[in-house]
Amino acid sequence: MAGPTKTTRTLGVNTWVWTSPLTDDRLADLAPRIRGWGFDVIELPVENVDDWDPDRTAKLLDSLGLTATIVLAMGTGRELVAADRATVAATRDYLRRVVDMAARVSSPVVAGPAYASVGRTWRMSDTERRGCYLQLRDSLAPVVEHAKSAGVTVAVEPLNRYETSMINTVDQVLEALEGLPTEACGVALDIYHMNIEEQDIPAAVRKAAGRIAHVQVCANDRGAPGADHLDWPGFVAALDAAGYQGPLVIESFTAENATLAAATSIWRPLAHSQDAIAVDGLSFLTGLVQGGGATDQRP
Repeated sequence: MAGPTKTTRTLGVNTWVWTSPLTDDRLADLAPRIRGWGFDVIELPVENVDDWDPDRTAKLLDSLGLTATIVLAMGTGRELVAADRATVAATRDYLRRVVDMAARVSSPVVAGPAYASVGRTWRMSDTERRGCYLQLRDSLAPVVEHAKSAGVTVAVEPLNRYETSMINTVDQVLEALEGLPTEACGVALDIYHMNIEEQDIPAAVRKAAGRIAHVQVCANDRGAPGADHLDWPGFVAALDAAGYQGPLVIESFTAENATLAAATSIWRPLAHSQDAIAVDGLSFLTGLVQGGGATDQRP
Protein backbone atom coordinates (compact mmCIF):
# COMPACT_ATOMS: atom_id res chain seq x y z
CA MET A 1 0.00 0.00 0.00
CA ALA A 2 1.34 3.41 -0.96
CA GLY A 3 2.31 5.77 1.85
CA PRO A 4 0.98 9.30 2.33
CA THR A 5 1.90 11.96 -0.21
CA LYS A 6 4.78 14.13 0.94
CA THR A 7 3.86 17.81 1.27
CA THR A 8 6.16 20.63 0.17
CA ARG A 9 5.89 22.93 3.16
CA THR A 10 6.36 26.62 3.74
CA LEU A 11 8.62 27.50 6.65
CA GLY A 12 8.34 30.32 9.14
CA VAL A 13 9.78 31.86 12.28
CA ASN A 14 8.26 33.64 15.27
CA THR A 15 9.58 37.09 16.16
CA TRP A 16 9.78 35.98 19.81
CA VAL A 17 13.15 34.53 18.80
CA TRP A 18 14.44 38.11 18.99
CA THR A 19 12.04 40.42 20.80
CA SER A 20 9.06 40.92 23.10
CA PRO A 21 6.75 42.68 22.77
CA LEU A 22 6.77 43.06 19.00
CA THR A 23 6.54 46.67 17.79
CA ASP A 24 6.23 48.30 14.38
CA ASP A 25 9.85 49.44 14.48
CA ARG A 26 11.20 46.01 15.43
CA LEU A 27 9.05 44.37 12.78
CA ALA A 28 10.33 46.79 10.13
CA ASP A 29 13.86 45.67 11.05
CA LEU A 30 13.18 41.93 11.37
CA ALA A 31 10.83 41.22 8.46
CA PRO A 32 13.32 42.02 5.62
CA ARG A 33 16.01 39.94 7.33
CA ILE A 34 13.62 37.03 7.79
CA ARG A 35 12.63 37.16 4.15
CA GLY A 36 16.24 37.55 3.07
CA TRP A 37 17.20 34.33 4.85
CA GLY A 38 14.55 32.50 2.83
CA PHE A 39 11.56 32.15 5.16
CA ASP A 40 8.07 32.19 3.67
CA VAL A 41 6.14 32.96 6.87
CA ILE A 42 6.62 35.37 9.74
CA GLU A 43 4.80 34.61 12.98
CA LEU A 44 3.51 37.66 14.85
CA PRO A 45 2.73 37.53 18.57
CA VAL A 46 -0.07 39.73 19.90
CA GLU A 47 0.79 40.33 23.53
CA ASN A 48 -1.39 43.45 23.53
CA VAL A 49 -3.60 44.51 20.67
CA ASP A 50 -1.97 47.92 20.32
CA ASP A 51 1.65 46.69 20.18
CA TRP A 52 1.81 46.83 16.38
CA ASP A 53 -0.41 48.15 13.60
CA PRO A 54 -2.00 45.44 11.43
CA ASP A 55 -2.59 47.64 8.38
CA ARG A 56 1.01 48.86 8.37
CA THR A 57 2.13 45.28 8.89
CA ALA A 58 0.04 43.97 6.02
CA LYS A 59 1.63 46.46 3.64
CA LEU A 60 5.13 45.62 4.84
CA LEU A 61 4.65 41.86 4.49
CA ASP A 62 3.03 42.21 1.09
CA SER A 63 5.99 44.26 -0.14
CA LEU A 64 8.36 41.50 0.98
CA GLY A 65 6.34 38.53 -0.23
CA LEU A 66 5.90 37.19 3.31
CA THR A 67 2.75 35.64 4.71
CA ALA A 68 1.76 35.82 8.37
CA THR A 69 0.58 33.61 11.16
CA ILE A 70 -0.60 35.00 14.48
CA VAL A 71 -0.05 33.74 18.01
CA LEU A 72 -1.94 34.93 21.07
CA ALA A 73 -0.42 35.52 24.50
CA MET A 74 -2.20 34.27 27.60
CA GLY A 75 -0.54 36.43 30.23
CA THR A 76 -1.59 36.90 33.84
CA GLY A 77 -5.29 37.61 34.12
CA ARG A 78 -6.32 36.06 30.81
CA GLU A 79 -8.55 33.12 31.67
CA LEU A 80 -11.46 31.29 30.03
CA VAL A 81 -11.96 28.75 32.83
CA ALA A 82 -12.15 28.76 36.62
CA ALA A 83 -12.39 32.55 36.70
CA ASP A 84 -15.00 35.23 37.37
CA ARG A 85 -17.31 36.42 34.61
CA ALA A 86 -15.54 39.74 34.15
CA THR A 87 -12.19 38.03 33.58
CA VAL A 88 -13.67 35.57 31.11
CA ALA A 89 -15.44 38.39 29.26
CA ALA A 90 -12.25 40.47 29.05
CA THR A 91 -10.27 37.47 27.81
CA ARG A 92 -12.90 36.70 25.22
CA ASP A 93 -12.78 40.32 24.04
CA TYR A 94 -8.99 40.14 23.73
CA LEU A 95 -9.25 36.94 21.67
CA ARG A 96 -11.84 38.47 19.34
CA ARG A 97 -9.56 41.44 18.74
CA VAL A 98 -6.65 39.13 18.00
CA VAL A 99 -8.85 37.36 15.44
CA ASP A 100 -9.57 40.75 13.86
CA MET A 101 -5.83 41.47 13.64
CA ALA A 102 -5.27 38.08 12.05
CA ALA A 103 -7.87 38.80 9.41
CA ARG A 104 -6.26 42.16 8.62
CA VAL A 105 -2.84 40.58 7.99
CA SER A 106 -4.39 37.56 6.20
CA SER A 107 -3.27 35.06 8.81
CA PRO A 108 -5.29 31.85 8.52
CA VAL A 109 -4.85 31.06 12.22
CA VAL A 110 -4.71 32.45 15.72
CA ALA A 111 -2.71 29.91 17.71
CA GLY A 112 -1.91 29.44 21.37
CA PRO A 113 -3.20 28.20 24.74
CA ALA A 114 -6.61 29.85 24.52
CA TYR A 115 -7.87 28.56 27.85
CA ALA A 116 -5.74 29.75 30.80
CA SER A 117 -2.78 31.97 31.60
CA VAL A 118 0.63 30.39 31.07
CA GLY A 119 2.07 29.24 34.38
CA ARG A 120 -1.29 28.74 36.08
CA THR A 121 -1.58 25.21 37.47
CA TRP A 122 -3.92 23.52 39.90
CA ARG A 123 -4.92 19.97 40.81
CA MET A 124 -8.12 18.64 39.25
CA SER A 125 -10.11 15.45 39.65
CA ASP A 126 -11.43 13.82 36.48
CA THR A 127 -14.83 15.33 37.22
CA GLU A 128 -13.36 18.79 37.73
CA ARG A 129 -11.39 18.50 34.50
CA ARG A 130 -14.48 17.54 32.53
CA GLY A 131 -16.22 20.56 34.05
CA CYS A 132 -13.35 22.84 33.00
CA TYR A 133 -13.49 21.49 29.46
CA LEU A 134 -17.23 22.14 29.33
CA GLN A 135 -16.66 25.67 30.56
CA LEU A 136 -13.91 26.14 27.99
CA ARG A 137 -16.22 25.11 25.16
CA ASP A 138 -18.86 27.56 26.38
CA SER A 139 -16.34 30.37 26.83
CA LEU A 140 -14.56 29.78 23.53
CA ALA A 141 -17.62 29.22 21.36
CA PRO A 142 -18.37 32.95 20.73
CA VAL A 143 -14.73 33.54 19.81
CA VAL A 144 -14.80 30.59 17.41
CA GLU A 145 -17.99 31.89 15.83
CA HIS A 146 -16.35 35.29 15.38
CA ALA A 147 -13.30 33.61 13.87
CA LYS A 148 -15.45 31.60 11.50
CA SER A 149 -17.06 34.77 10.16
CA ALA A 150 -13.59 36.29 9.69
CA GLY A 151 -12.20 33.24 7.88
CA VAL A 152 -9.73 32.52 10.69
CA THR A 153 -9.17 29.29 12.66
CA VAL A 154 -8.53 29.35 16.41
CA ALA A 155 -5.79 26.76 16.98
CA VAL A 156 -5.68 25.65 20.62
CA GLU A 157 -2.26 24.57 21.85
CA PRO A 158 -1.50 21.99 24.54
CA LEU A 159 1.35 23.10 26.81
CA ASN A 160 3.63 21.06 29.01
CA ARG A 161 2.80 20.27 32.63
CA TYR A 162 5.03 23.04 34.00
CA GLU A 163 3.13 25.74 32.10
CA THR A 164 -0.46 24.54 32.57
CA SER A 165 -2.47 21.80 34.20
CA MET A 166 -5.42 22.24 31.82
CA ILE A 167 -4.38 20.77 28.48
CA ASN A 168 -1.09 18.91 28.08
CA THR A 169 -1.71 16.26 25.42
CA VAL A 170 -3.42 15.70 22.09
CA ASP A 171 -5.97 13.44 23.77
CA GLN A 172 -6.87 16.22 26.19
CA VAL A 173 -7.15 18.97 23.59
CA LEU A 174 -9.36 16.80 21.37
CA GLU A 175 -11.62 16.11 24.33
CA ALA A 176 -11.68 19.77 25.32
CA LEU A 177 -12.65 20.94 21.81
CA GLU A 178 -15.23 18.25 21.12
CA GLY A 179 -18.30 19.80 19.52
CA LEU A 180 -16.65 23.04 18.42
CA PRO A 181 -16.66 23.43 14.62
CA THR A 182 -13.54 21.97 13.02
CA GLU A 183 -13.51 24.58 10.25
CA ALA A 184 -12.91 27.37 12.77
CA CYS A 185 -11.41 25.61 15.79
CA GLY A 186 -8.41 23.32 15.52
CA VAL A 187 -5.29 22.18 17.31
CA ALA A 188 -1.87 23.82 17.40
CA LEU A 189 0.94 21.32 17.86
CA ASP A 190 4.27 22.42 19.34
CA ILE A 191 6.96 19.73 19.24
CA TYR A 192 8.67 21.22 22.30
CA HIS A 193 5.64 20.47 24.49
CA MET A 194 4.95 17.17 22.73
CA ASN A 195 8.48 15.98 23.51
CA ILE A 196 7.66 16.35 27.22
CA GLU A 197 4.10 15.06 27.26
CA GLU A 198 3.56 12.53 24.47
CA GLN A 199 4.86 8.96 24.72
CA ASP A 200 4.84 8.63 20.91
CA ILE A 201 4.95 11.93 19.04
CA PRO A 202 4.12 10.61 15.53
CA ALA A 203 1.19 8.62 16.94
CA ALA A 204 -0.13 11.71 18.70
CA VAL A 205 0.15 13.71 15.48
CA ARG A 206 -1.81 11.08 13.56
CA LYS A 207 -4.45 11.04 16.29
CA ALA A 208 -5.05 14.75 15.66
CA ALA A 209 -5.66 14.19 11.94
CA GLY A 210 -8.34 16.47 10.57
CA ARG A 211 -7.96 18.97 13.37
CA ILE A 212 -4.34 20.18 13.06
CA ALA A 213 -4.44 23.89 12.23
CA HIS A 214 -0.90 24.99 13.06
CA VAL A 215 2.52 23.50 13.89
CA GLN A 216 5.44 25.06 15.76
CA VAL A 217 8.90 23.55 15.92
CA CYS A 218 12.22 23.92 17.71
CA ALA A 219 14.86 21.68 19.25
CA ASN A 220 13.98 19.75 22.37
CA ASP A 221 15.74 22.50 24.39
CA ARG A 222 14.06 25.35 22.44
CA GLY A 223 17.11 25.81 20.22
CA ALA A 224 17.36 25.40 16.46
CA PRO A 225 15.42 22.46 14.99
CA GLY A 226 17.79 19.60 14.21
CA ALA A 227 20.26 20.29 17.02
CA ASP A 228 18.54 17.70 19.18
CA HIS A 229 17.43 14.09 19.64
CA LEU A 230 13.97 14.39 18.06
CA ASP A 231 12.63 12.05 15.36
CA TRP A 232 12.10 14.71 12.72
CA PRO A 233 11.45 12.37 9.76
CA GLY A 234 8.83 10.52 11.81
CA PHE A 235 7.24 13.79 12.87
CA VAL A 236 6.96 15.17 9.33
CA ALA A 237 5.76 11.83 7.96
CA ALA A 238 3.02 11.82 10.61
CA LEU A 239 1.99 15.34 9.59
CA ASP A 240 1.77 14.15 5.98
CA ALA A 241 -0.30 11.15 7.05
CA ALA A 242 -2.58 13.42 9.08
CA GLY A 243 -3.18 15.64 6.06
CA TYR A 244 -1.62 18.79 7.53
CA GLN A 245 -0.44 21.06 4.72
CA GLY A 246 0.37 24.23 6.63
CA PRO A 247 3.73 25.73 7.57
CA LEU A 248 6.29 24.63 10.11
CA VAL A 249 7.10 27.68 12.20
CA ILE A 250 10.16 27.96 14.43
CA GLU A 251 9.21 29.26 17.87
CA SER A 252 11.92 30.05 20.38
CA PHE A 253 12.70 32.89 22.77
CA THR A 254 15.46 35.20 23.86
CA ALA A 255 16.99 35.21 27.34
CA GLU A 256 17.71 38.92 26.91
CA ASN A 257 14.11 39.90 27.67
CA ALA A 258 13.60 39.36 31.40
CA THR A 259 9.82 38.97 31.26
CA LEU A 260 9.88 36.56 28.33
CA ALA A 261 12.80 34.59 29.77
CA ALA A 262 10.97 34.09 33.06
CA ALA A 263 7.72 33.07 31.36
CA THR A 264 9.43 30.46 29.20
CA SER A 265 12.28 29.45 31.56
CA ILE A 266 15.00 30.49 29.13
CA TRP A 267 18.02 30.99 31.38
CA ARG A 268 20.88 30.61 28.90
CA PRO A 269 21.61 31.19 25.22
CA LEU A 270 20.21 28.36 23.11
CA ALA A 271 22.59 28.93 20.19
CA HIS A 272 25.63 31.10 19.47
CA SER A 273 23.18 33.84 18.42
CA GLN A 274 19.45 34.36 18.10
CA ASP A 275 19.88 34.65 14.34
CA ALA A 276 21.44 31.17 14.35
CA ILE A 277 18.28 29.65 15.81
CA ALA A 278 16.43 30.91 12.74
CA VAL A 279 19.09 30.42 10.07
CA ASP A 280 20.33 27.01 11.21
CA GLY A 281 16.77 25.86 11.84
CA LEU A 282 15.70 26.96 8.37
CA SER A 283 18.60 25.08 6.78
CA PHE A 284 17.71 21.90 8.64
CA LEU A 285 13.98 22.13 7.96
CA THR A 286 14.54 22.87 4.28
CA GLY A 287 16.58 19.71 3.93
CA LEU A 288 14.02 17.77 5.90
CA VAL A 289 10.97 18.75 3.87
CA GLN A 290 12.72 18.71 0.49
CA GLY A 291 15.02 15.77 0.96
CA GLY A 292 12.49 12.95 1.30
CA GLY A 293 13.69 12.12 4.79
CA ALA A 294 10.24 11.51 6.26
CA THR A 295 9.73 7.79 6.01
CA ASP A 296 7.39 6.90 8.88
CA GLN A 297 4.33 5.40 7.16
CA ARG A 298 2.74 3.56 10.06
CA PRO A 299 -1.06 3.53 9.92
